[in-house]
Amino acid sequence: MNDFLERIEKLSPKRLALLALELQSQLEEHTQAIAIVGMACRFPQAASVDEYWQLIEKGGDAISEVPRDRWDTDSLYNPDPDAAGSVSSRWGGFLDSVDTFDAPFFGISRREAVSMDPQQRLLLEVSWEAIEHAGLSARALSGTATGVFVGIATADYRRLLMSLGHDNMDAYAATGTAHSVAAGRLAYILGLNGPNLAIDTACSSSLVAIHLACQSLRNKECTVALAAAVNVMASPEVTIALSKSHMMATDGRCKTFDSRADGFVRAEGCGVVVLKRLKDAAADGDRILAVIRGSAVNQDGRSSGLTAPNGAAQEAVIGQALAAAGVEGSEIGYVEAHGTGTALGDPIEAHALAGALGKGRTEPLVVGSVKT
Repeated sequence: MNDFLERIEKLSPKRLALLALELQSQLEEHTQAIAIVGMACRFPQAASVDEYWQLIEKGGDAISEVPRDRWDTDSLYNPDPDAAGSVSSRWGGFLDSVDTFDAPFFGISRREAVSMDPQQRLLLEVSWEAIEHAGLSARALSGTATGVFVGIATADYRRLLMSLGHDNMDAYAATGTAHSVAAGRLAYILGLNGPNLAIDTACSSSLVAIHLACQSLRNKECTVALAAAVNVMASPEVTIALSKSHMMATDGRCKTFDSRADGFVRAEGCGVVVLKRLKDAAADGDRILAVIRGSAVNQDGRSSGLTAPNGAAQEAVIGQALAAAGVEGSEIGYVEAHGTGTALGDPIEAHALAGALGKGRTEPLVVGSVKT
C-alpha cells in the first residue's frame, strides 16, 4: 500500500487527472446498463409477446390436460404419487402444433428436421422473430460478434428417438438432440461469431442466460446478444420422476404464497430477448423496451436437502444484484417471484425478499408470480 501511495505522489496533476478519467471509464464500462431492444415468445395460449400480455392482463388460465399426442394420461395417471410408473397430475401448459416447423426457410432438409428436437426448431423460429422485432435483419448480423446464450435443460426428444432402436438412428440424431447444438445451430444458420453457450441451471436457466449475456456485452465479447430459453415436454418420464418427489400440484395449478400450495405444474415454451449495451442502443436509434441495471448469480450451497432452497443464499444474491445495479432495496416496487407453489419453498422465498428489500421501505413491496 505504501509503495502504491509513493508512486501516486510522484505523478503530475495532469497525469493524475488522466488516470482518474481512465478509471472512471473502466468503471462505467463494467457497470454499463443493458437494453432490451427486441423480444419474442411462444407460450401456452400465447404465440406472441402481445398475446402473452393479453393473457396476463385478463388473468387467463393457460393450463390444460395433457394432449393425447404427448402421452396417454389415462393409462399413466394415479392420484397416489408413490404409485409405480405413474403421474400424479393430468395437467400442464402445452404449446399448439409443436410438431410443425418451416424447415425450408432455414435451409434444413425434411430428413434432418425429423431428427431435430422441437426445442431446436422453436429456438430458430422464435429467435428470428425476436431479431425482426428488434428492427434488425439476420443478414446484417451475419459475420458479427453476436452472442447466443440459451437456457435448456430437458432431453425428452432424445429419449423418443432412442426408443425407436439402434437401426432407426440416422446421422442427424446426435446434432438434432445435443444441447450445445441448440445454441450452435443458431450461430450456424445466422452466421454469428460471438460467444455461444447452452446453459442448464434448472429453473433459473433463462435468468442465468440473460445474466451471462449481459456480462459478455459489458466485457465487449459481443456487440449484440440473443438470450433465450426453451422447454418442450415430449415424453412423460420427467413428470413421473417429479410425481415420485411429491412436487406436482394435484389440481394442475401453482398456488404461489397460498396456504393450499401443494406443488407446481409443468409447462413449456420458448422466449428470446435481443440485448445491446444501452449506450450502443441509444446511438443506433433502437427502440428500447426495458433496461437491465444489474444481475447476480449464486448457489444455495448446503441446505436442508438437495432440492431445498437456502434463504440466506437467496437474500445474498438479491443484495448482489442490487449492488450491481446501484439500487437500494427500498426502491424496488415489484418482484416477479420464482413462486414454486410449495409449502417449503414459498415461505423461504418470502422471508428472503423481506430481508433483502424490506428495510427502509415507505411503500409496500408488491410480489407476484406469473406461474399462478
